[in-house]
Amino acid sequence: MNPLGPRENVIDVQGLTKKFGAKTVVDGFSMQVPKGAIYGFLGPNGSGKTTTIRMMCGLLRPDGGGGTALGYDIITQSREIKARVGYMTQRFSLYEDLTVTENLAFVARLHDLDDAKRVIDEALQEYELAPRANQLAGQLSGGWKQRMALAAASLHQPQLLLLDEPTAGVDPKARRDFWEHIRGRADAGVTVLVSTHYMDEAVQCDFITFIAYGKKLIDAPSADIPRAVGLHTLRIEGPNLHEVYRQLKGARGVDQVARFGSSLHVSGRDKSALDRAVAPYRERPGMDVLAAKTGLEEAFIYLMGGAEDNFK
Repeated sequence: MNPLGPRENVIDVQGLTKKFGAKTVVDGFSMQVPKGAIYGFLGPNGSGKTTTIRMMCGLLRPDGGGGTALGYDIITQSREIKARVGYMTQRFSLYEDLTVTENLAFVARLHDLDDAKRVIDEALQEYELAPRANQLAGQLSGGWKQRMALAAASLHQPQLLLLDEPTAGVDPKARRDFWEHIRGRADAGVTVLVSTHYMDEAVQCDFITFIAYGKKLIDAPSADIPRAVGLHTLRIEGPNLHEVYRQLKGARGVDQVARFGSSLHVSGRDKSALDRAVAPYRERPGMDVLAAKTGLEEAFIYLMGGAEDNFK
């Protein structure tokens, strides 16, 4: 019996800490995750995203802290959690010398599924894999491999999906198609945890946690992140942007300057000071200074600028 009540958080952890040798790779991490949410873990490579997710779901024992996942204790009831979790690793982990159907049949046997043939046939249809059912997995493109891996991770109808950099190395269309399936899982009540460093994937998430060097920097609904960081942003377009970048970087009232295609995004927490800093550029011929909406990428760059590297 699943002890999780209908209104309880799927995950509720406090103070999770993990050390590898002398280095603390996750430091006092706490979080609550509601049912049916897509929760994005955003941070640079080596920031502790995967380690954090694995601890939260009973797949890795923490050195400190604790909590529950799906109503079970992540330390003492990890076996119960694992039976109800689907895990998709960053690196393709199925058998390339087996067909799509054979791979799914293997996973079905691992979970001792009843009526495995029906379950596999439904997965082939749902993930549009039926035309490739007899194709060797090793012959699939990156996007189709990821789709098959998601089908395999979802085969036993898990209540919680863990996706570790799920679309690394696949093309933009395949990534969009993949995310449609993720949203379908969430709409069905499945809770999804996604580690990523792609900003366009982060915006697909209902909630986002920024992690850097083992510490949580912010945790909020994705739409609230820019406002929570408190940055105001202006976009500058025109000639000689490299010179403008050099002049504004470190100027009073400017907390960060970043190049976005053919424009500069200039951000600061003090709107009046930011306006004064860019005022001279409003008068330059051929140069436009426009109000811009602070996005996740500006927020991420700003937060990372204040994070301390735990491997220095």
